[in-house]
Order: sequence, then C-alpha cells, then structure tokens
Amino acid sequence: GMIKYRRMGEIDYDSLDFDPYESVEKPDAMEQHIEQYVIFGLLFSYFAEYGERPDVFVDFDSNICYDPDDLRRHVSPDVYLVFNVDAAAIRSRLIYLPWEAGKPPDFVMEIASRSTGREDIERKPAIYETVGAREYWTFDPTGGRYYGNPLMGRALVDGRYRDIELTAEPDGVLKGYSDVLRVSVAWDGGAPRLYDRASGKYLESEREMAAARDEANRQRREIKARTIAVKTQIIEAKNRRLREQIRRMENR
Repeated sequence: GMIKYRRMGEIDYDSLDFDPYESVEKPDAMEQHIEQYVIFGLLFSYFAEYGERPDVFVDFDSNICYDPDDLRRHVSPDVYLVFNVDAAAIRSRLIYLPWEAGKPPDFVMEIASRSTGREDIERKPAIYETVGAREYWTFDPTGGRYYGNPLMGRALVDGRYRDIELTAEPDGVLKGYSDVLRVSVAWDGGAPRLYDRASGKYLESEREMAAARDEANRQRREIKARTIAVKTQIIEAKNRRLREQIRRMENR
C-alpha cells in the first residue's frame, strides 16, 4: 500500500544551492534528451499509468536530497521511479526527501554525456548507495564512449551495490533483468527499451503506443462506417421492397 507522506516542517528554499522550481540544467543535456524522454515515457506510461497511479512517482532532472541536516547534499538523476509513495505530496515539495516520502527511490538511471560520463560511473554509485536507491542503471547511447560499456545495472544487496548480470538472450539485444521493475532493461542499438521475459515481447515505446492507439481508432471508425453502410443498405432494400409492394397494390 501507499506509504503516508510525513511532512517535517517547512523547507527554506532560499537557502538551497539549486532552484527547486527549475529542472536541473546539464551542459550537454541535448546528448541525453531523446533517450531520457524515451525511458521516462516508458516508465510513466507502464508503471505510473500516465499519472493514474497515485502511488507511483516518476520524474527526471529533479533533486533527491539525502542528508536531512543539509539539503545542499543532493543528486539529480536523469530518470527515477518510486513505488508505493504519495506522488502528489512528493511533487508539491519540489524536491525528493526520502525521510519524508518514506523510502528511497527504487529505480534510478543516468544517461551518458560528455560532461557527466566520468561522474556517473565514478562518483554517483557511492552517492546512490548512500541514498539507498534499490537499483542504479547507467545507459550509454554511444555504446560505451563515456561509460566504457553500453549498459550497466547495480542492485543494492546488504547496503552495497552488486552488478546485475547482462545477457543478449534470446534475440541478441543486450539486457539485464530489473527485480524492481520485473522487466529487463535493454540497450537496443543505442535506444533504451524494456523487455518482458514472461511474454517474450518488448514494451512498446510512446511512439509505438500512440501509433497503436491511432490504428485502433482507425479500425473502430472503419467498423463503424461499415456498420452504418450495411444498415443503410438494409434500410434501402426494405424501402425498395415496400415501394414495389405499393406499386403492385396500386396496379391491381
């Protein structure tokens, strides 16, 4: 069930060394934007159900503070997700405070760029261990230019990260299973995807989902048009028969 949000006093936003009202700007964010929005879209649509799940918080480029005594100690994941929390209460605070939300993030992903590459693989794992994020994933759209590998997942075990095993089975696409999401995170030619081992299918991207919705609507319109056409033909046939009967009666 949803963990009750415990609001602990007011936040002195003016004392922060960042602007909580603005998304975190990164020097070369354009290198990350497409992959960032794709994975955010997948998480938001499948796990938050387009915001219909009040107990699932998904966000990007916002700050997680990890020291109750110093809110200037913070980290800003490219994408993160938390289950069983009060999403509306978290959003109203403008920053993620694990001690108020009731838990740390379940899933965190950093996406490689020139300016953040070294920090994401050298400094961030220790920070996310401190935060207590259950899984920390790094995704390099270039295939490894910035991170040294295309994809890496880490799971928190007894307070320390252990590497998540990667495989290319069954289709040659690099992927690792996320216990948190219960699907595999995949690196497919530089694009992030989510793979469902149970069904053997990839979760559709926002674009594919939109196309599927458009196609379903087109089919519905087509069925409706065919139904109307058939009904019209039936009515016209009945009218023809009636007119024929009337003519026969008049000619008697």
